[in-house]
Amino acid sequence: MKLKKRLLISLFLFLLAVFSYFFVGRAPKAEKIAWGVDFSQKHAENLGLIWQEAYLALLEDLNVKNLKISTSWDLLEREKRFYDFSDLDWQIDQAGIREAKILLVIGMKTPRWPECHLPDWAKTLPKQEREKAVLDLLEKIVLRYRENPVVWAWQVENEPLFDFGDCPPPDKIFLKKEVDLVKKLDSRQRPIVVSDSGEWSFWFQAAKIGDIVGITLYRTVWFKELGVYSHYPFPPVFYHRKAELVEKIFNKRVINIELQAEPWGPKLLYGLPLAEQQKTMTLKKFRDNIEFAQATGLDTFYLWGSEWWYWLKEKHQDPSFWQEAKKIFQQID
Repeated sequence: MKLKKRLLISLFLFLLAVFSYFFVGRAPKAEKIAWGVDFSQKHAENLGLIWQEAYLALLEDLNVKNLKISTSWDLLEREKRFYDFSDLDWQIDQAGIREAKILLVIGMKTPRWPECHLPDWAKTLPKQEREKAVLDLLEKIVLRYRENPVVWAWQVENEPLFDFGDCPPPDKIFLKKEVDLVKKLDSRQRPIVVSDSGEWSFWFQAAKIGDIVGITLYRTVWFKELGVYSHYPFPPVFYHRKAELVEKIFNKRVINIELQAEPWGPKLLYGLPLAEQQKTMTLKKFRDNIEFAQATGLDTFYLWGSEWWYWLKEKHQDPSFWQEAKKIFQQID
C-alpha cells in the first residue's frame, strides 16, 4: 500500500513538474522579430481575386520583405511531364525586384485545403509511381531556382508528419528521400524547413529531418470532430519551452511559418458568411495574436491570412485588417 502511495505521489509530482515547465513562466523576448506573410496563388484565385494584384499589393503597399510562397503541384504540372513555371517565375522575379526574400514550399502537400494538391492525372497513380512523380517535380523546381538568391530556404512539404488534409498517410521514409534529394541538388545548400503542428507535436521528428523546424500557431479554431469552436489554452511559454528543447537536443532553430491572422470555420472562407468568420477572427483577435506571438520569444513569423485581408478590402470595402497589418511592416523600417 505504501509503495502504491509513493508511486502516486511521484506521478503527481512528475506531472506537476511537466505542467510547470510548459505552462508557467514567461519567455525572454526576441531582440528583433522578422515578420512575413504566407501567399498562395491558388487561394487568392479561389477568393475571386486577381492574384497578381494581391501579390503586388503585399510587396508594394504593405512593403513585405519576407514571403512564404506555396506552390501547388496541380498548377505546375497540369499534364504529366509538362511543367509550367511562368506564374512562379513571375512571383519570384517580382520579389527580387523589391528586395524581398522567399521561403519556397515545395512538394505534394503544400498549404491550403485540400493540402495535397495533386493534378488529376496523379490522383490514381500507385504509391511508387506517385512518389517518383513528386521527386521529379522537386528536381525540376530545385534545379530551376537553386541559383536564385531570392529563395533563402526550401520548405519540403507542409506538416508532412501530421495527419491532416485529403492526403496519403504520413510517410517519414519518403520525406527523408525528398529532403535528401533537395540537399543533393541545391548548389547553395540552403536550409531545409520541415514543418509541424505548433500545438499537437513536440517537433522532435521534424527536427531530426530538417535544418529548421517550422511551426504553426493557431489560437481559435473549429473542431470538426466535436462540431464546436475551441480556444487553445496554451500560453506563449508553451511554444518557447518546446523550441528550447529542440535547440538543446537537436541544435535546430524553430521559426513560425503560420501565425493565425484569418478565420478558421466549418467551411472554407469563400463559403463562410462574414458573421461566422468573426467568431474566430476579429481585429482584436488579430492584435492579440500579434502580441501573443511576440511573447513566445521566437524571432520569425509568417502571418497566415494576407489573401483574406486583401479580399476584405477589395470585395467588402473593409480595409481594417489590411491597415492593421501595414502597421506591423511599417515598424520594420
